[in-house]
Amino acid sequence: MKRREFISLIGGAAAVWPLAVRAQEPGRMRRVGVLLALFDSDPEGQPRIAAFQRELESLGWTEGRNIQIEYRWASGDADRFRDLAAELVETRPDVVVGHTSASAEALARETRTIPIIFTMVTDPVASGLAASLTEPGRNATGFTNFEPSLGAKWVEFLREFSPRLARVGLLFNPATAPGRISSYQQFVEAAARSVAVDPIVATVSSAAQIEDAITTLSRRPDSGLIVMPDVFMTKHHDLIAALAIRHGLPAVYPFRYFAEGGGLFSYGFDVADIFRRTAGYVDKVLRGAMPGNLPVQHPDKFELVINMKTARALHLDVPRILLARANEVIE
Repeated sequence: MKRREFISLIGGAAAVWPLAVRAQEPGRMRRVGVLLALFDSDPEGQPRIAAFQRELESLGWTEGRNIQIEYRWASGDADRFRDLAAELVETRPDVVVGHTSASAEALARETRTIPIIFTMVTDPVASGLAASLTEPGRNATGFTNFEPSLGAKWVEFLREFSPRLARVGLLFNPATAPGRISSYQQFVEAAARSVAVDPIVATVSSAAQIEDAITTLSRRPDSGLIVMPDVFMTKHHDLIAALAIRHGLPAVYPFRYFAEGGGLFSYGFDVADIFRRTAGYVDKVLRGAMPGNLPVQHPDKFELVINMKTARALHLDVPRILLARANEVIE
């Protein structure tokens, strides 16, 4: 090994060693910062925080007794991600949690020493957060929200609802999608073409463009909609679901709250479970584990939620096979 490389390696390790020693100090109040991509008023925020805190408590960390957790809400705003990440890092917490790629990347730009546990990050290697999934090797590790098979499932389930499906719109905002392209796009397009369904990319960056895209798609018979997962779609989930119903467009969504808010059906990973598992990694780091030694993990729990009221409004017959597979049916 070259002398310069050796010095760099030792220097990098030395920057992290004090964190491990500090994490093991008995009786000290531990401090955790959490940067969420949502609005503080978003109803989805509280269930995620609740799952996170419940798991921490089950692992021995009680808010106000031996742990203090500070939350920041970026509201999907690029400038707020940067500002709030800097604000959290300045408080010198023991661990920071970054929700979504934008949060995790903002935190990583602010610190190379404070452990970062990311959650719902699409591609941590391409984002520079981890050297590899099995051996992240840096000060960050966590949980992805990427599972390629979801793309095929969205097409499959949408065809079950609409057997004559001829085309499907892929709705997302490139500005908030990692790498400025939906990570699921190629998988959805391949799945659609394999069953003679024409995939139509519908990129949007405002509420008006969402309305235009859905209106245009609905004018063509036998069309459907796949709402891709990104922060912008989450911000406008009520609007998207309402427009799809108004224009009689069968649509599949990536998260259960879309279906709970009136969307036809959702299929995706269990978000509360991801936050619960994130708390497990926070616990490990607080007890002295090095984030670079903890492998990045994928989602392993998925859920299908069907809104029967919306299905009736769209005059759709829900196949029995889907009802049998559903984790929840909303009447």
